[in-house]
Amino acid sequence: MPVPAIVLASAQYAEGLRSQLRRYEHDYDLRVTDSSAATVTVLDEITAAGGQVAMIVQDGELPDAGPLTAFAAWRSRVPTARRVLAAPYERFLTELRTAERGLREALGAGLFDAYLLMPRGPRDEEFHIALAELLSDWGSTTADPEVAMIRIVSEGDALTTAIRELTERMGMPTQVFAPGSETGQSIRDTYDATGRPVGYPLVVVFDHPPIAPGNPSEVAALLYGSPGDITDTVDLAIVGAGPGGLAASVYGASEGLTTVVLDTDAVGGQAGTSSMIRNYLGFPRGISGMRLAQRARTQASRFGARFRVGWQVLELLPGTHGHHTLRTTGGDVRARAVVIACGVAYRTLGVDSIERLVGRGVHYGAAISTARDTTGHHAVVVGGGNSAGQAAIHLARFAASVTVVVRRDGLTDTMSHYLVREIENHPRITVAPRTQVVDAGAGDQGTLARVTLRHLDTGSTTHHDTRGLYLLLGAEPHGDWLPAEVDRDTRGFVRTGRDLPTRHWIDGRPPADLATSVPGVFAVGDIRSGSMKRVTSASGEGASAVPMVHAYLAEVTSAGR
Repeated sequence: MPVPAIVLASAQYAEGLRSQLRRYEHDYDLRVTDSSAATVTVLDEITAAGGQVAMIVQDGELPDAGPLTAFAAWRSRVPTARRVLAAPYERFLTELRTAERGLREALGAGLFDAYLLMPRGPRDEEFHIALAELLSDWGSTTADPEVAMIRIVSEGDALTTAIRELTERMGMPTQVFAPGSETGQSIRDTYDATGRPVGYPLVVVFDHPPIAPGNPSEVAALLYGSPGDITDTVDLAIVGAGPGGLAASVYGASEGLTTVVLDTDAVGGQAGTSSMIRNYLGFPRGISGMRLAQRARTQASRFGARFRVGWQVLELLPGTHGHHTLRTTGGDVRARAVVIACGVAYRTLGVDSIERLVGRGVHYGAAISTARDTTGHHAVVVGGGNSAGQAAIHLARFAASVTVVVRRDGLTDTMSHYLVREIENHPRITVAPRTQVVDAGAGDQGTLARVTLRHLDTGSTTHHDTRGLYLLLGAEPHGDWLPAEVDRDTRGFVRTGRDLPTRHWIDGRPPADLATSVPGVFAVGDIRSGSMKRVTSASGEGASAVPMVHAYLAEVTSAGR
């Protein structure tokens, strides 16, 4: 495989920019052009030779095209490449300032990825941090890993998709090999030596012997261990590793609470499936949900929090005076206090022809790891929320075209403005309002090949060939494991604080804002009744729950219980 390329398009500032980019020449093929047309030629040459373009950097002063016209032309050639405008300082203060609104709007609409000031001297690390983050994002979503931490041998099935999604969302570079490939045969031979019958998928985690897992939990156990490994009674058990649970783990562990985090899925929750969150405070160029989650996990682990993911929590057994038990598929965990942060689950369509293809081209959630499977084909996203918008934009880097299907008249009532604007201006994305998916069919390989859409008003149907159907259909509370003692509203969301019926109040006072009807059990994030379904608000609630946990534990301790 050829080395990925970085293309620098500059006529006036090529020498200075090239000197700044020389640090990347060890790992990338640095190409320099002096016009938009020449850049198109180079891009076509690279892709025709089977190469990949990781990034295109321009100075905004090409002789044959303005910066936005050039970016539009290049995006049509290599939509996966990250696009950067490096403005010279003197032009930024004069000409570019007058054009800034148009550039900012184009940046917000996704025509390019970063608007940076050109370095004015050596070692401008802020400039290089921006480039490194963009290259890292490109590498994690577009290119096969150079060194895979997880290797999977598979003939292609739903279990492989689930394992791959789990490991990649945990930040583990993962690669899938066919059984007949050199790597696949080597792993199979090693497994054969154990005398066990070979079944697929086979999974190698780091340097462990290969296993034939029956579910993703067996892979997660090799990475993080099982809940049953935790034999002590912890101060705080958090169920759910989404933004709310992660924030609670960081603040709980940093304040001296022995903390364990449990989740059926990978760290990050639904937010972890977002390809790019652009409106999270403090990340001007955006951040993927996976990277945000992994940074939070690393932060919490640094303070001593323990994570056990891939294991389903089956039941909460409330105790008295700080003695609660969580039963999981991997063993019991005892905790003095519990934070419920398990979020919500996407609603299922309930259409048999679609459900049969889950994991074989049909996915509930964004399933970022499968985006490359749609390269050159059509993809369909069902849903009108932010997660659906982010999924559509990410898929459009790979798929030839993307259709966003919504039952409403459009996206403006349910999706953030910046996403609506980017979708409206994207040449590969169309919106199908007042429409629903009613059927799906498989091809010769047993994977998704086509879907049928029906217009809600006219009843007319259309058929679409597609390799990917992504269903992000709204939220249902993920609380079937909760006991009756935890009060919930009519939709199943957990009530807290003043929203609890007065029978749970004490001396006319409601419980703490995030406290449930069970003493020592708190709820944060999407699972909580009345919460705002946003990443930032869930994080805030997770952090806010920790002082309430401290107050509860202090009360139990002072009472001598």
